[in-house]
Amino acid sequence: MDVSIIIVNYHTSHLIIDCLKSVYEKTNGITFEVIIVDNASGDGYDKLIETAFLDKNIKFITLPENIGFGRANNAGFKVANGRNVLCLNPDTILINNAVKILSDYLDANPDVGACGGNLYDEHMKPALSFRRLLPGIRWELSELCHLIPEKILYKGNSHFNFSDKVITVGYITGADLMIPQRILNSVNGFSEKFFMYYEETDLCKRITKLGYSVKNIPLAKIQHLEGKSFSSEGTFNPLKIERSEHGRYTYYKHNLSILHRFIANFIYLVFISTRRFLSFSNIRRKIYAKRLSVFKF
Repeated sequence: MDVSIIIVNYHTSHLIIDCLKSVYEKTNGITFEVIIVDNASGDGYDKLIETAFLDKNIKFITLPENIGFGRANNAGFKVANGRNVLCLNPDTILINNAVKILSDYLDANPDVGACGGNLYDEHMKPALSFRRLLPGIRWELSELCHLIPEKILYKGNSHFNFSDKVITVGYITGADLMIPQRILNSVNGFSEKFFMYYEETDLCKRITKLGYSVKNIPLAKIQHLEGKSFSSEGTFNPLKIERSEHGRYTYYKHNLSILHRFIANFIYLVFISTRRFLSFSNIRRKIYAKRLSVFKF
């Protein structure tokens, strides 16, 4: 088996059907399997999908509770038979034969530990596909300066690859992260310390610690209806903010030294404090106020 495609479901059955249609329509030239892991949705997801794809051999794993993105993917890893494993968000639609493009690249480059493609939003405009930096002091300084340092340093290719060349990145977003099975086994999959957010960043960090690189492959193109599986863009979602802050805190606690973490957190505190007072939007002020209320050094 070439690739195992793992999709985590949490009340996203309607999105998964469109995602799967694109997978079966666009993917050719390789063997693959689909594994859907359900985080206790209780929405009859398996029946809906089985009805839509009667002739497809799809594996279903139903978890007794919502254990988060990373741990749910880990459950899928345990039954995956693919040489390479693709974590694919339910709110994605393949634009081209992206699965084969990513898999072929990993097969041809054994020094690469993870890769992903270019993501496009619902209007087919460039979307966050990766970040060249990993979270830390430089990351927080860039955020404080409206990402201008990164845009200058990486010539506009800081979050999306506008060139036709493969580039090395800090991490790939979890929407389309492909990793060789042998490397997943070496790092024991996603850390179970995370529930949601920063788990893919942590995984890519641990992969690079083993001496492998993380790459963006711009030829692989995927549409990402970002946020559709959790909340609408521009809305105030306290739970989402809390989980994001917890993921950030967990990443910093386990990946940075005490001094590095203190400096990075101080810069972040300045960032969210100033944004709270300078934002014209009531929603944005509420978002930054909530971040301040749950922030931990």
